[in-house]
Amino acid sequence: MPAVVPPSSHPAMSGRAWALLLVLCGATFLEGIDVAMLAVAVPSIRADLGLSTGTAAWVISAYVLGYAGFTLLGGRAADLLGRRRMFLIWLTVFLAFSGLGGFATAGWMLILARFVTGVASAFMTPASLSIITTSYEQGPQRNRALLVFAGVSAGGFSLGLVIGGLLTQLGWRWVFFAPVFLAGAILLAAVKLLPAESVPVRKGGFDLAGAAAAAGSMLLLTYGILRLEHGFDGWTTTLAAVGGGLLLVALFLFIERRSSAPLVRLGILRRSALVRADLGALLLLGAFMGFQFMMTLYLQETRGWSSLETSLALLIVGVDVILAPTVTPILVNRFGNARVILGGFLLAIASYALILPVGPDWSYFAMLPAFTLAGLAFALTYGPLTIAATDGVPPEEQGLAGGLLTTSTQFGSAIGVSAVTAVYGLLDGASRMDALRAALVVPLVMVVVGAVITLTGVRKPRNVVSTPLPEEPLASVGSEV
Repeated sequence: MPAVVPPSSHPAMSGRAWALLLVLCGATFLEGIDVAMLAVAVPSIRADLGLSTGTAAWVISAYVLGYAGFTLLGGRAADLLGRRRMFLIWLTVFLAFSGLGGFATAGWMLILARFVTGVASAFMTPASLSIITTSYEQGPQRNRALLVFAGVSAGGFSLGLVIGGLLTQLGWRWVFFAPVFLAGAILLAAVKLLPAESVPVRKGGFDLAGAAAAAGSMLLLTYGILRLEHGFDGWTTTLAAVGGGLLLVALFLFIERRSSAPLVRLGILRRSALVRADLGALLLLGAFMGFQFMMTLYLQETRGWSSLETSLALLIVGVDVILAPTVTPILVNRFGNARVILGGFLLAIASYALILPVGPDWSYFAMLPAFTLAGLAFALTYGPLTIAATDGVPPEEQGLAGGLLTTSTQFGSAIGVSAVTAVYGLLDGASRMDALRAALVVPLVMVVVGAVITLTGVRKPRNVVSTPLPEEPLASVGSEV
């Protein structure tokens, strides 16, 4: 756990540094708002194009498959091929295929567009995260930048629910066209503001076999996880996908141990703080997405609320976009990452426990404490987990660390949504409310496990004050931007 740093020792951030952070946050906001808007628009898309239930589900799942399947490769590509280059190239791909999705006239066109958009995010997000961790000096400045980055990411998802509801009223195609304008503005600013970098020379070549094994294993495992929501229907396909993915994981480890220039240096997994943070992020995002999915189902199907009413009801969960860059840095510097993360998990436990007895006629004010605590929990947990997952990692492996973290969050999201859906579906013989309550146990269990894992990293407080950082603002950024 980092030593406590007095607030007075925080160096100020220059205007150039804030502008760079704004661009990088814009990219993660773009990703969050894109996912949330589409989630709201799927019913309208299905009705307009006459899609089957399975095809409509794959409009959502294709993005997750592409994202989770290539994030590890995307993170390492940022280290090996250049963070600036990867960010600009894949932001352009994101822009192009988001626009193509808006012109889709058939389900397969939407699925293809969403898959490629997910792949673009898999390369773009780790690149943007590693630009932050290599451009901002380690300590309070980097922590603040990461907390702002995490808060904007979550805020994009929360605001996307509302914006998606509004745009869907105009026409679902605007859900695809709107991100094009935002991505274009970010791209123009990024060309000017992203720091130049020299790409390291790879004397040992590229680990193509390891890259193929990594991508294949992630794709199969993600596909198997997404199929959990089908329950026992087609379980042989699910088992085959998971089994094939695990075999490719074993092959990947075999290749990496013997490669002279491995895609992933396995020694990075000896960092206990990094492993705890990645597991914590997997459980946090899985629980949060599962909780939000089930509450959306409850509000729309059981209560009959519109998509816009549901979005407004869940808007309080986005309180983290305000708290993450303001309150969380103070808590992190006072108590350290591990204790703040633990506090966030405890709030999440309280939130998901409060919602368990939900009834068919609960008022919004009865649900409000659970929604508020869920937002507070995310504000306290997600940013510090990002810091812990990248803290102390050498600059040449920051992309890899970001890729591992993003892979964890995407796997967690897929597991959380698929698990609650599977439980809900398996109890279709029971009443709808009984099935809902049973499914809501899944997020509760996940955050309890996350709290236990975090507890292993909490140490006794140390009365040590770190040496204040020099007052020169963002030295590394100033020399490169």
